[in-house]
Amino acid sequence: MLGASEIIAEARWLEDLAFEYIAAGEHFMRGQPPGVTHATLPLLAVAAGATENIRLLTSILLTPFYHPLMLAKLTTTLDIASSGRLTLGIGVGGEFPAEYEAAGIDVKSRGRITNECLLLLRKLWNGDTVTHQSDFFDLNSVAINPTPFQTPKPPIWVAGRRDAAMKRAVKYGDGWLPYFYSPERYADSVHKINNIASHESKSLDQFQWGFFPYISIYPTVEESARVAAEALGGRYLYGGDFIDIVKNYCILGPPKTCIERLSQYVEAGARHIIFSVAAPSDDRARHIETIANEIIPGLKDLYPGDTIRS
Repeated sequence: MLGASEIIAEARWLEDLAFEYIAAGEHFMRGQPPGVTHATLPLLAVAAGATENIRLLTSILLTPFYHPLMLAKLTTTLDIASSGRLTLGIGVGGEFPAEYEAAGIDVKSRGRITNECLLLLRKLWNGDTVTHQSDFFDLNSVAINPTPFQTPKPPIWVAGRRDAAMKRAVKYGDGWLPYFYSPERYADSVHKINNIASHESKSLDQFQWGFFPYISIYPTVEESARVAAEALGGRYLYGGDFIDIVKNYCILGPPKTCIERLSQYVEAGARHIIFSVAAPSDDRARHIETIANEIIPGLKDLYPGDTIRS
């Protein structure tokens, strides 16, 4: 488990390495018996107090577990405390149904709950007085004060893999943050999101195109894939041979090969790369330093006129 001192040290280290985001995800139960899990907002609050410039990204916050009033207040408080550094990455989860059952949430309703929560969150962030009744939430003349530091509000990045998440990103979000995607699938999602936005007459001028890759950096792609598959195998349940899934969707190999693979995602439309290390914990520091000192500079050298953030 991470204590305050470890969170503070890591946040300062990442800021010193010139990363633009520190990201934290969450689960409330994972595995049987429950594995190690965290809640993202308290963890990022500790990181906020230890840093000055690095942005704070929830990657991802499990939205169905939050009442919109509580989520509005918690995120507003963190945005104010960090002087406007919060980016709210949201998702619906569902890969661990036991955590939904434990919380009394119908896992089949998680998409509808999320959509409704985001609708109400945006209204509350705006300072509106909200009255709303539904099967999920019942608000009567509810408002928050103060409102977030950022104007008009903190950006919302929607995570996911399917069309429903893309529609959510256009309707309720300000960015897209898929995971376990090939470059081809990323390009297809960009095309779909643009079509959805056109149909909804919504401008994407300020829309932010994120990507959440797992990365494993070793001398060969094969070794990297084996390490990543072992690191990730207990987290995600997908059909077929998991190592083949890892080879298709993770960033693998020595730095040069990783840069070449990442460039395919940039060509597909990604601009905010949020790395997650798929390796043993005792090799994590080497990965992060290699990303900061070799991979990010190498990628930016390929696109000197573009804005690539990580």
